[in-house]
Amino acid sequence: MAQSVLRQSTRSVNALRSFLRPVLPIIARPFGTSTFKMSEFKQADHKLLVIPGPIEFSDPVLLANATPGTAHTSPAFIPVFGESLKLLRKVLLSTEESGSQPILIAGSGTLGWDAVGVNLVERGDEAVVLNTGYFEIYGAKVNQVKAEVGNVPTDEAIITALSSKPKIITITHVDTSTGVLSPAAHIASLVKKHSPETLIVLDAVCSVASEEIKFDEWGLDVVISATQKGLGVPPGLSVVLASKRAVEISENRKTPQQGYYISWKKWIPIMKNYEASKPSYFATPPVQLIYALNTSLKSIVSKPISERVEAHKAASKYIKDELSAIGLDFVPKSRDIAANGMTAVRFPKGLQAPDVLPKLAERDIVVAAGLHKAIVTEYFRIGHMGVTAVDRERGDLEKVIKGVKEVLGKN
Repeated sequence: MAQSVLRQSTRSVNALRSFLRPVLPIIARPFGTSTFKMSEFKQADHKLLVIPGPIEFSDPVLLANATPGTAHTSPAFIPVFGESLKLLRKVLLSTEESGSQPILIAGSGTLGWDAVGVNLVERGDEAVVLNTGYFEIYGAKVNQVKAEVGNVPTDEAIITALSSKPKIITITHVDTSTGVLSPAAHIASLVKKHSPETLIVLDAVCSVASEEIKFDEWGLDVVISATQKGLGVPPGLSVVLASKRAVEISENRKTPQQGYYISWKKWIPIMKNYEASKPSYFATPPVQLIYALNTSLKSIVSKPISERVEAHKAASKYIKDELSAIGLDFVPKSRDIAANGMTAVRFPKGLQAPDVLPKLAERDIVVAAGLHKAIVTEYFRIGHMGVTAVDRERGDLEKVIKGVKEVLGKN
């Protein structure tokens, strides 16, 4: 018994040493010293993570996430938070002049839905939800507009749903369960034409920084996202951009908000203060994640966003072309509505997840199983966002294709 415990403890210590070895020289050195070199930091060896989020993270982002303990009111941190809010507008092609308001709060992408429900929905409001329902919790009358698996709702169905002039319509930009990409710009134009007072809410958790989003040009009112997908930052931040119109509607509610932590009345003044380089407090922000996000956003906006989108399109085409060449099919009904940051691949006939995914894991490749309950056993999902898509010298995409071909005996 004692020997077994000792062996287990030894294995744990060795594993910890292996994990810490790349960062120990950095942790030991005083932060910010002039002798530090980025080249000294390298991630520990690990399996390639190619699921639709979380994704692979760059060395600079992970290093920023290792920032020493820093007060959220520190003069060093305040401008970093403020700059991150400004950079988020740039990524979503919005401007400060438009009155849009970025909001970064500790939480998951799902928290963004709570933000919309708490701040914009009142009891009795009508919400049109494309594909999935959520706002019944907040007393809304929900009209779900569904599509067959692998497809998007028809224009006719959307226009019919808009005839009642709902307060909100929600669009899932990329359905993570099926890899379907909704034509958000087109749907937004339908809303503007048939029900211009309706607020347009885009679920962009799986599309920010990998798909085209033009917040101001499309007339969006809320974009909901998170950090662990296209933004390339460890999970833990709810990312929201709200239009001036959405903020004003929230401020002029007829009934009290049904939430506390997620209330924009509490958070928006905090965000405005940080953008103005003033310390502010409601609840403690995840300081290290903000540093990591700041690092990633700077990298993203160092080139035109259009180039990043094109890089993701190229990555998507490579993956889909290679898989199609060996006879595999996809969940989306056509390439026109297939996401560029992920691919939902149907298994060959007779195979399921246990036949494929463990063998890929043996080759240090981690993909995701199916998620949509109607076809959950029929397909698997590959994520190709962030550094995996834009830094082709890493060879991530080629490794995935090689692994799939070997497992399926197609090499």
